[in-house]
Amino acid sequence: MPELPAQDYNALVDAIVARLAPAAAAPAPANLAAALESTLLAADAPPAAMEQLCAEAVRLGCAAVCVNPVHIARVVAALRGGPVRAVAAVNFPLGAGLSPAVLREAEECLKLGADDLDLVAPLAALRAGDDAAFLAVVAPVAAAAHACGAQVKVILEMALLTPAEVARGCELALAVGADFLKTGTGFGLRGVTVEDVALLRATLAGRARIKAAGGIRTRAQAGALLAAGAARLGASAAAALLA
Repeated sequence: MPELPAQDYNALVDAIVARLAPAAAAPAPANLAAALESTLLAADAPPAAMEQLCAEAVRLGCAAVCVNPVHIARVVAALRGGPVRAVAAVNFPLGAGLSPAVLREAEECLKLGADDLDLVAPLAALRAGDDAAFLAVVAPVAAAAHACGAQVKVILEMALLTPAEVARGCELALAVGADFLKTGTGFGLRGVTVEDVALLRATLAGRARIKAAGGIRTRAQAGALLAAGAARLGASAAAALLA
């Protein structure tokens, strides 16, 4: 992939944002709810909180509930028979697991009924330019998910990547059939920005959808991310966003 000077990348991102993300009012509550994935990924989240999370997501009309693998069976049971999807975060949050272990984790989540997998891509491999190591983690998980009719959202921790690394990560993820690219874990150095979403939109060119996540706190922010091209928003404060 050709390298461009940093200033050229910055100018490119600025142009993308200006073209794709004009100022916009927050969407109507029904439209916003349909894009929200209500998320609870805190390490100390108690099992009892999962039923509450699921009940709230159903009441609000959210698209999905996203949790750590330890809670996925409980979430699948709570959502069974309804339209809200159960999402398991895999290789989370560091993206530093060994490929066989990551695949086993993904397979167990799928056996328990997960509808989607939010897979943290191996950041170290991407930064090192080691495509084979990146694909060794992402490709088997994508194949396992698709064999079960599940979707895969590949997470790129964009706050730690250059635009060229983001572009490379997108192309590799697309090569193995990623359904979404996601802007970050929400555990990174900063929250999601409109610029992140606009860069993904320009890179993906409609070949996969975008999930924005990390620090989404207001309707105005949510509306701007949707206007920039996000199809899903991961948020830990879904009720507040829709109030």
